[in-house]
Amino acid sequence: MAATHTSAAHASTIVLTDVGLTWPDGSAALTGLTAAFGRGRTGLVGANGSGKSTLLQLISGQLRPSTGSVVLSGDVGYLPQTLTLGVTATAADLLGVRAKLDALRAIEAGDVEERHFDVLGDDWDLVSQAGEALRSAGLAEADLDRPVGAMSGGEAILVAVAGLRLRNAPITVLDEPTNNLDRAARARLATLVRSWPGALVVVSHDTALLELMDDTAELYAGGLTVFGGPYSAFLEHRDREQTAAVQAQRTADQAVKKEKAQRIEAETKLARRSRFARSEYENKSVPKIVMGLRKSAAQVSAGKLHREADGKVADARRAAADASARVRSDENIHVDLPDPQVPSGKRLAELAGSNRTFLLHGPARVALTGPNGVGKTSLLETLVHPQTARQGLATAIAHTERIGYLSQRLDGLDEELTALENLGASAPQASPGELRGRLARFLLRGDAVGRPVRSLSGGERFRVCLARLLLADPPAQLIVLDEPTNNLDRQSVDQLVGALGSYRGGLLVVSHDDVFLGRLGITDWLTLDADGRLSEERPSGQAQEGPRP
Repeated sequence: MAATHTSAAHASTIVLTDVGLTWPDGSAALTGLTAAFGRGRTGLVGANGSGKSTLLQLISGQLRPSTGSVVLSGDVGYLPQTLTLGVTATAADLLGVRAKLDALRAIEAGDVEERHFDVLGDDWDLVSQAGEALRSAGLAEADLDRPVGAMSGGEAILVAVAGLRLRNAPITVLDEPTNNLDRAARARLATLVRSWPGALVVVSHDTALLELMDDTAELYAGGLTVFGGPYSAFLEHRDREQTAAVQAQRTADQAVKKEKAQRIEAETKLARRSRFARSEYENKSVPKIVMGLRKSAAQVSAGKLHREADGKVADARRAAADASARVRSDENIHVDLPDPQVPSGKRLAELAGSNRTFLLHGPARVALTGPNGVGKTSLLETLVHPQTARQGLATAIAHTERIGYLSQRLDGLDEELTALENLGASAPQASPGELRGRLARFLLRGDAVGRPVRSLSGGERFRVCLARLLLADPPAQLIVLDEPTNNLDRQSVDQLVGALGSYRGGLLVVSHDDVFLGRLGITDWLTLDADGRLSEERPSGQAQEGPRP
C-alpha cells in the first residue's frame, strides 16, 4: 500500500495504521505498527535491528508497506544513513539545487530558453540561499562547485542536512546524522535542528541530539510508542513504568503462590472430610441412606471447590503473565574481568605529537579528541599495527605487546567461524565449556554461540568483539577503542560502559561522544590538531554524565 497525504492542517504530520512490512524471503521486518507523529521534532530510538531505518524508508516512500497505511501531511525529505553519490557530485548536488543553479547560470550567461525559467521558478536569490545553507554547514558560498570527494564525511553529511533544511519540506527524516561527525560538526548539526522549520523525525543513538527533540518514539518488542518529551524525560518515564511493572509482577507472583496455597489447604480439608466419612461408614454410626446423601453432597461441594480453586489459580497466573509481559527484558553485562597485572606507573605507550610526547601509564584512562581528519585513527593504527599503519604527523609507540583493539568497523572477526571459535582464538587454553560460560556473561547463549559470525545480528556481533577484547588470555594490558559508539544502540553502549567498569588496565579511547566519555572515568584528556600537536585539555562543555540508556 502506498503512502497518502492529508491536509497540512491536521494535528499529526505522520499517521501509521497497522503498518507491516514483509521482505521477499517471507521474513517480517515490521508488524502492526500504529502511531502518530506530531509537527515538532521527534527522536526515534530502539535497539539495533528493531526496524528504525526501515520505518524511515516507509515514511519517506523508499519502501511500500505490505499491510496498513502511512498517511502524511506533505512531501518528505530523507537523509539515508549512508550517502551514495557519484564521483562528479558537488555541494550543489548535496544541497539539491544543481538543476536550478545550472538554469540560473545559463540565464545569466544570456541563454533565455523558456525551460531555464521553468526550472528556476521564482528562486532568483538561489545563490544567496545556497550560500547561507553552506555556511551553516561550515563551508562557504564559493564551495557550491566543490566535489564531494574533496569534503570530509562529516562535511558531506552537514551539507546534505542543510540542503534538506533549505528544501523546507513539510516532513524531514534523518537516519543517524551524527555518525562520524566530530564535536564541531555535531554543534553545527544541533544548531540546524534547533531551528528546523517543519516536522522532523531523527533516528539516532546520540544522547545530546535526542535531548533536542520535542517527542521521543521507541521501537521495542515489535511495537511503536510515542512519548511527549525529550530523551531524558522518556528515560525517567520508562524507569518509573518499569519500577511499577516489576512491583506488579512481584505482587502477581505472590498472588499465584497464595492461590496455590489456598488450593492445597482446600484439598487438605476435603481429604480430612473424606477420611472422617469413611470412618463413620466403617463404624456404621450413621444410617446408609444418610451416608449416601452426604457422599453425594460432598462430591458436589468438592467439584465446586476444585473449580473455584483452579479458576483462582488460573486467574492469578494470567495476571502474573500480563505483569511479566510489561517488564522489559533488556539485559546488562555484568562480568568480573581477569586482572591484566598493570601496576600503577607501568609505562604502556607513548603518544608522540609534533610538539610533545605523552606517556600513558597504567591504569590511566585517556580520551583522545580532535576534529575529523587530523589523524587520530592513524595514530591508533601506529600503536596497534606499527608495521602496516600509515604514518601521520602524530604517532605512537607501544611498550606492551598485550594490546586489545576495537576498531570503528568492528572487524577482526572471522566471518565463517562461530562466536565460540572466534573467542577460542583469543583464549586458546580455555575449554569449550569455559568459552561458553564466558560468552554467556556477554549475553551470548544457546544457538547464538554456534552460528557463523556473518549470521549474527549487529548487537550479537558487537558482543563477540567485546568478549574477545576483554576475555583474551592473557588479558590485554592496554585497550584501544576507536569511535566505539558509532552505530551502537544505547543498550550496547550501556553494556560497553558496564563491561569496562571493572577493567583494571590502561584505556585509550577516541570518541566524539561526550556523554560516553563522561561515563568512562577518563583521567587524562588529549586533543590532537591538524598540525599534529597534542595538548592536555578537557573539551569545553564536556558532559560529566548524560541520560542513562
